[in-house]
Amino acid sequence: MMVDARSGFLLTRRRTLALGALVGALTFTARRAGAVVRLDITEGNFQPLPIAIPKFLAGGQDDGDTANAVTQIVTANLQRSGLFAPIDPTAYIERIASVDAVPRFPDWRNINAQALVTGRIGRQADGRLQAEFRLWDVLAGQQLDGKQYLTTPDNWRRIAHIISDAIYERLTGQGGYFDTRVVFVDETGPAERRVKRLAIMDQDGANVRYLTRGDELVLTPRFSPSTQEITYMAYGQGDPRVYLYNIETGQREIVGNFPGMSFSPRFSPDGQRVIMSLQEGGNSNLFVMDLRSKATTRLTDTQAIDTAPSYSPDGSRICFESDRGGRQQIYVMNAGGGAAQRISFGDGTYSTPVWSPRGDYIAFTRQSQSKFAIGVMKPDGTGERILTEGFHNEGPTFSPNGRVIMFFRDPGGNAGPSLYSVDISGRNEQRVPTPSYASDPAWSPLLS
Repeated sequence: MMVDARSGFLLTRRRTLALGALVGALTFTARRAGAVVRLDITEGNFQPLPIAIPKFLAGGQDDGDTANAVTQIVTANLQRSGLFAPIDPTAYIERIASVDAVPRFPDWRNINAQALVTGRIGRQADGRLQAEFRLWDVLAGQQLDGKQYLTTPDNWRRIAHIISDAIYERLTGQGGYFDTRVVFVDETGPAERRVKRLAIMDQDGANVRYLTRGDELVLTPRFSPSTQEITYMAYGQGDPRVYLYNIETGQREIVGNFPGMSFSPRFSPDGQRVIMSLQEGGNSNLFVMDLRSKATTRLTDTQAIDTAPSYSPDGSRICFESDRGGRQQIYVMNAGGGAAQRISFGDGTYSTPVWSPRGDYIAFTRQSQSKFAIGVMKPDGTGERILTEGFHNEGPTFSPNGRVIMFFRDPGGNAGPSLYSVDISGRNEQRVPTPSYASDPAWSPLLS
């Protein structure tokens, strides 16, 4: 965090963007009062927060389309989270004429708004895009937050996601997840000749970009928790290989050549290691590779199939699936290896475990008879809860704030898989738009 001595602006979220530089964020001072609006996220009787988001004002004649688009994205992000209920603009009484003026709070209370967002989008003389917003507590009649961003014009979509995150965080007390990307396997063609390409998109399904050409089979992409890199498996000529792919530069490298088959690579929390499963005859065991030294350490040594490892957020433990007890179940052990503790005991088999970024849950796929369920349990195996159930749900991945899980569902037959998301409470399940069939999603950390 830095202060620009020339302007006194508090510079936050500063980083180089793929399409330009986000110069900074000016934090407005919010007045404090005894009672402020706060969204209480509970597992019980939850009601989305009514919020008004009038169309952002345009700073100039040519800024109207961008202002409209930013407003639409902010509204869609908050509504899609399931935690907010944007009010129909036709109900608005006051027409916002200035982002700097204090709103007429009685007008917004009359339409049951508890929070209000006002904003403006314009261009500076040097061509940079200037975006600003203010978040108001309608009931208390005070400003809760306000920021201003400067960036290149082609970053308008990211600015909308960043504004959404700021509103989400201020009203929920939890980090946002809108300024993120999802890597997934794009699938096209008939079922018997399916072409699978590695693809990446914004978390709302926009800006799809293909990372591989489809001339090799790609599986299990996973984001680094600390960098904009992914690791994935690819079947080309011969045995599958584990690759590292830098999303910003487009460069890829082989993690290593291993005897036999390798499966389910995943990064450590610091991004310095990759843990994976290596097949040896009819068995597979867990190994970890240091990406700097390329040294490989064996973690398990069983006559079973140990696979799909995932680190805890602090890197001290891993969860994985194993059939060492006769059928697939979830186990937890220290990251350096040793004795493993089984934590899944429900009906059926358990697979694809992944640790929440908050450390509070492990998500999994559970198969019982012909149903595939996505669920969560605590790291000690207690508190198991099924979030969604149906035919062939699989591959959960957490949003960076640990609040939302994305997964894929394949109905079978001639159809193909699609991506879905669901809140960790089991509410708000919805389909995630993709250009074609899609599977194996993996959520990025926040970009900023």
